[in-house]
Amino acid sequence: MSSQAPTSRDVTRTTLAVLFIGALIAASFWIVRPFLTSFVWATMIVVATWPVLLILQVRLWGRRGLAILVMTVALLLILVVPFWLAVDTILERTDDIIAGVKSLATFSVPPPPEWLDRVPIFGAKIADHWRQLASLHAGELSARLVPYAGQAAGWFAAQAGSVGMMILHFLLTVIIAAILYANGEMAAAGVRRFAHRLAGEQGEDAAVLSGKAIRGVALGVGLTAFIQAVLSGIGMGIAGVPAAALLTAIIFMLCLAQIGPMPVLILAVIWLYWKIGTLWGTVLLIWSLLVGASDNFIRPVLIRKGADLPLLLIFAGVIGGLVAFGIIGIFIGPVVLAVSHTLLKAWVSAGEEEAGQTSAEQSDDDCLKQDFSV
Repeated sequence: MSSQAPTSRDVTRTTLAVLFIGALIAASFWIVRPFLTSFVWATMIVVATWPVLLILQVRLWGRRGLAILVMTVALLLILVVPFWLAVDTILERTDDIIAGVKSLATFSVPPPPEWLDRVPIFGAKIADHWRQLASLHAGELSARLVPYAGQAAGWFAAQAGSVGMMILHFLLTVIIAAILYANGEMAAAGVRRFAHRLAGEQGEDAAVLSGKAIRGVALGVGLTAFIQAVLSGIGMGIAGVPAAALLTAIIFMLCLAQIGPMPVLILAVIWLYWKIGTLWGTVLLIWSLLVGASDNFIRPVLIRKGADLPLLLIFAGVIGGLVAFGIIGIFIGPVVLAVSHTLLKAWVSAGEEEAGQTSAEQSDDDCLKQDFSV
């Protein structure tokens, strides 16, 4: 009886300790949950732009505070100001949007240009669909388009209610990023120590690789999206497409979501053929094809510069993370797959090393047995 009592007390104490730790973790998560999204975004931004901060610190006479100020202002200009301008532009054009929806009742599609049938591969199919739409009467076409326009208007109305919350999240992201910029080395050292305590040298390597994966995805996805959006905006501005700045912002978001700039550019090309003429429509069409294909050359080079990982792994992480977690999953997905890939690779390598050592020891034993037998 006396030998079983300590064991029973140990089991009870261990169970209560585990329950207490679990409750403490759950309570902590519940408290920081409103800031979790902003903290994750800020971490991604700081990890991706840390080399830029160090370069600015060197240029600004070695003063970290000035470099943090410049980076914080840049983040405000990149995150908050464009979003606010886009919302303000949409609000200013509310009357135009309503008038455009009402004009659907009399809208008719013009026939396709003759040269469209001669475009190889997809020209004939596009021309057939275009002719089908052009053959519809104004009432039939508006009956098809009005439900989609109503859904789009409802979506915009639903999103308008969360504009203030999104701006607040952006501001929190900028504030947390400034704090992480000031204490970046300390935070990185803490993460590496925790990873080493959790999984030894392999855990520390996984933490380092996570940072490289974030930087690689930021370069490959973010910078590619920025380049494509700028090139698309330049083309639309020169061709005379209205609201080119707003369309450029939409293209940037579509490129981040791995959809690409072509949905907006194709609509812009159709508008140019309809309103202005074939010359500028053809120019923008050629420019759109070049811009749409540019990511096939730019993205792989930038991703490989940030992290030495299989390109298929990063693409699967970007698309899968986007589907699972939304926009922020573009960064979370590749990081999770990169860490899993590294740990699995290290585990397989360790098994091969152990097998090699076992075979070497067996060969040594065989040699010793042969020596003794002689």
